[in-house]
Amino acid sequence: MFKFCKYVSATTLSAALLVNLPASAQQAPAADPAPPKAWHLLDLKETGFYGISLKQAYLFLQGKKSKPVVVATIDSGADTLQTDLKTVLWVNKKEIPGNGIDDDHNGYVDDIHGWNFLGGPGGKADFTQTTEEVREYNKLKGKYASVTDSTATDKKEYAYWLRVKTVYDSTVNKANSEIGQLSPVMNALMVTSGYIKRGLNLPANGTFTQADLVRVKASNDTLSQSKYVWESVFAQEGANSTNAKIIKDLSEYLAKLNNDISPDLTSRKRIVGDDPDVMDGKPYGNNLVKFADAAHGTGVAGLIGAVRNNNYGINGVADNVKLMIIKAVPNGDEYDKDVANAIRYAVDNGARVVNMSFGKKISPHKEWVDAAFKYAASKNVLLVMAAGNDNQDMDTQPEFPNDTFLDGSSTDADNVISVGASGPKLGQNLAGDFSNYGKKSVDIFAPGVKVTSITTDAEVDTEDGTSFSSPITAGIAALILEYYPNLSAKQVKEAILGSATPLTGTMVLKPGSKTEKVDFTTLSKTGGIVNAYKALQLASKMKPEVLVN
Repeated sequence: MFKFCKYVSATTLSAALLVNLPASAQQAPAADPAPPKAWHLLDLKETGFYGISLKQAYLFLQGKKSKPVVVATIDSGADTLQTDLKTVLWVNKKEIPGNGIDDDHNGYVDDIHGWNFLGGPGGKADFTQTTEEVREYNKLKGKYASVTDSTATDKKEYAYWLRVKTVYDSTVNKANSEIGQLSPVMNALMVTSGYIKRGLNLPANGTFTQADLVRVKASNDTLSQSKYVWESVFAQEGANSTNAKIIKDLSEYLAKLNNDISPDLTSRKRIVGDDPDVMDGKPYGNNLVKFADAAHGTGVAGLIGAVRNNNYGINGVADNVKLMIIKAVPNGDEYDKDVANAIRYAVDNGARVVNMSFGKKISPHKEWVDAAFKYAASKNVLLVMAAGNDNQDMDTQPEFPNDTFLDGSSTDADNVISVGASGPKLGQNLAGDFSNYGKKSVDIFAPGVKVTSITTDAEVDTEDGTSFSSPITAGIAALILEYYPNLSAKQVKEAILGSATPLTGTMVLKPGSKTEKVDFTTLSKTGGIVNAYKALQLASKMKPEVLVN
């Protein structure tokens, strides 16, 4: 799973926690000015922020009529009561709510707004998982731990085991290292947060922001050092964040790391009850799509279609969508079985666009997901995917799912768009430093740095990640289909990719590097950034290829 936020840097925070420095020597790093809350919607020429020119897009659409478009989000679920979402949710009109009967005979009981493929009896959900490489390592180690290349009888499976073990070792080593770095950081944040709250006369459950630190009167070294720590943290995490949000994010990340070290390998069977290694067609899951981990999916859904101009939260990209909420992504890696079934559920229930803000390094049943991709293509459904947040070259280090099919039938499907993350300003930081990239594997970039969306816990939340870039792009796809519903998925992809002006000569820091610069055009197939206005212009000139009633 791709978390859309970047977690607090252990190195930066460790430096911030040098409490042995005298107070007079402590000076927190200056924070970069925060971009406007809705910078991702702005126009570069008009504002200087490299957004998607959405105002210009709606001016272009004035006087035109739209049709509703169903957009599915395969994610961590969503808050179906969120003010910005509840009126734009997809409703299965063939199902009678709450009667415990599969009225439409689609195999899913009471699937009113979507389905939860991590659900189980009693309203439970298996939303805390480990990574796929940990699951596969533990599944295969009994068979292959003492086997060598010369003694292995199944060479193909043994080669797969070696790859799993390599990825597993890397994951576990990284988890152990980061736990060692971040655990004392978490303790320090908890302690210093308490001092700041007392200094501000806040209750124990109170929250504070960067702006509140100005009111902290450093009357002693402890309070002065605590203030310095939080000034440093906010300088990195952004002025709009809160102490509670930063601690919560770090806590969730530590939990994920611990899940890799000490995984619960029985939770799937115990909670969901199915076998994720068997695609038997038997129904599983439940209809509850909101759980404690729904913030990610809520933010993703909001960027696509949050109610526009209601003086609340944010404005979604598309103004006439119905959001189908499919829960299949835990705090950990998603199962191939769930991804494949989620795509098929979305297609069979009328989605024309599916957003997939997730990914992993191992795919034991890729053939199931490949078949689902092909099924979506056969039904003219566009799949929009986050490229990932590991600052790696996807051409040499692919992540899953992807549209390079095992049977060799495709290396770039006509109905799939892979999206990297861009920043708010034209310059060396235009490419998100966390974003995956690839001249062949990533199609286009879209805003993904300090992007604001709605969440389950507050009106808005600002985060980083290709998980935001993908739904912004999916929103543009939905907007095209609202006004040009007879275009094919292939045509919508062509319009979106054709909207990106190649930024030849724009030298940017290569994701993951502080010094190496590359031409922005080397990071994706188009070498540019999505633009809703230009995409609609292209779409308006296309000859329709499908008939939609």
